[in-house]
Amino acid sequence: MAPDISPFVLFFASIFTSNILLANFLGMCSFISVSKDITSSNGLGMAVTMVMTITTALNWIVYHKIIIPFEIEYLRYIIFIIVIAAVVQILEMLIDRLSPNLYMSLGIFLPLITVNCAILGVTLFMQLRYYTFIQSIFYGLGSGLGWWLAIMALAAIRKRVDNSPNVPAALKGPGLTLIIIGIMAMAFIGFSGMLNVQ
Repeated sequence: MAPDISPFVLFFASIFTSNILLANFLGMCSFISVSKDITSSNGLGMAVTMVMTITTALNWIVYHKIIIPFEIEYLRYIIFIIVIAAVVQILEMLIDRLSPNLYMSLGIFLPLITVNCAILGVTLFMQLRYYTFIQSIFYGLGSGLGWWLAIMALAAIRKRVDNSPNVPAALKGPGLTLIIIGIMAMAFIGFSGMLNVQ
């Protein structure tokens, strides 16, 4: 049975209070690696948002119109990943064609969206929580925008910290990045009681 949650509440909750990245810690690999550069972070954030929204809607349709009627639920993980891989492949070809500079800056991380656990995680949360089709679209879009917001915030903070003469050289790099992510996660989780998406 679908939860009685407004799609708009779901949308804002998935951005701020239940951020897929900072509250559920899904999609951390590319988040940490690409956030060194603001331009690449922006491009990857847009790509993740687009893939997450499209694949959540497509996987909802596939799950309810194919997987359940044909009783092949034991294959759902494989089918979900195939849908995600197909969408990423199409998106990769479009970015290569329309923006070669962005395609080169994203490098290996664009194909890696296929195995970004945040995208599969949103699909699985959508299925486990029995969201309706409209709820799923808002949840996928909100989760993508939340992921984009988090990577842009980290990229901006990292750029400012890297250029600051007050930060000790020994602390710069992965150590300080993880500390910043921890503080960001506490800030996002601090709002978790305001809106509930489960």
